Amino acid sequence: MVEVHFDSWLREFGPPARETVGAESIDQLLDTLEERYPRFRFKVRDEAGSLRRYVRVFVDGEDVSRTSGLSTPLTGARTIHILHSIAGG
Repeated sequence: MVEVHFDSWLREFGPPARETVGAESIDQLLDTLEERYPRFRFKVRDEAGSLRRYVRVFVDGEDVSRTSGLSTPLTGARTIHILHSIAGG
């Protein structure tokens, strides 16, 4: 089980600030969250299943976009942070 933290924008689509989820990879974790919170679907991943450009997922402080991406294993992981960046001009 891993503790998942969501930013305030993502919490608008169902998940609380923190939730404990059992998963073997980031992809499986997102599948579980999307099943629990249907409005969360397509907020983190696009229709093709890839991480959206302005979303960052951190496993124990390390950005998964710099490691194995969605296939990043969660064995031994303690904390996941899912953040939606704010863009604008």
